[in-house]
Amino acid sequence: MAATWEALRPRQWTKNLIVFAGLLFAQQAGNVEAVAIAVLAFLIFCALSSAGYLFNDILDAPADRTHPVKQRRPIASGRLAAGNAAAVALVFASVGMALSLWINLRFGLIACSYVVLAALYSLGLKRIVILDVIILAVGFVLRAAGGAAAIDVPMSPWLLICTLMLALFLGLSKRRHELVLLEENAAAHRASLSEYSPYLLDQMINVVTASTVIAYALYTLSTETGGSANSHLLVYTVPAVLFGVFRYLYLVHQRGEGSDPDRILVRDIPLIIDILVWLAIVVVVVYVLPVRGLSLPY
Repeated sequence: MAATWEALRPRQWTKNLIVFAGLLFAQQAGNVEAVAIAVLAFLIFCALSSAGYLFNDILDAPADRTHPVKQRRPIASGRLAAGNAAAVALVFASVGMALSLWINLRFGLIACSYVVLAALYSLGLKRIVILDVIILAVGFVLRAAGGAAAIDVPMSPWLLICTLMLALFLGLSKRRHELVLLEENAAAHRASLSEYSPYLLDQMINVVTASTVIAYALYTLSTETGGSANSHLLVYTVPAVLFGVFRYLYLVHQRGEGSDPDRILVRDIPLIIDILVWLAIVVVVVYVLPVRGLSLPY
């Protein structure tokens, strides 16, 4: 049971928090029914992503045994039999997709698309250079879109673009860390790494970093954002986003981290404080000011 729980990677369920973006920015956080549905959508994506992790780990077990860290994973180390892992993955995927279709058809289709994309990634698309990180980023976009679909609210295209850019930023940073850490053994662990170089990844990260910040800044100024007269005040969250991006780059380049974004997000104190500051500003702008009937200038 302990090995199965570890193989589900519950620590990586933080990636599914993007499901709540639609709830937050659509001013539905005070709607009990919408919150309940969003929580269920979050749990569904946790189940579906864990099923994907199990399926991927079954296929990757031989390669994981060459990795200094991943060789300790339950399936790669032999603590969890591949057959047992496959059975758990099948149950999680089946239950998750059934519940997603029960919520509504649109959310169900998005959830099923996520499962298909995850399966195709594990079966071979992860070996194609550049496409591997794009597919991972699209998985985050499907989570964000799914969260909005679950509570039946429109999702701003700008927010989907921001999600895509941020996910690419994290994915490329992870690839760079793996390449530097594994050196000549990188290709044995992940085939696509043979096509990357630190210089290429740095150039791609530079492009995505600038795109992420610009896309988010434009999103905060979009008339579709927030749904209130004060939505333009979200522009004051841009410094927090800048700090978060720069802090992550610092951790990747100066501290040699980046292989595990989930661990960084829950352990790096400055980054945690920055996220809380960003969230506090969003809550004040989207919820507090409209309730109090206040309208502030730029």
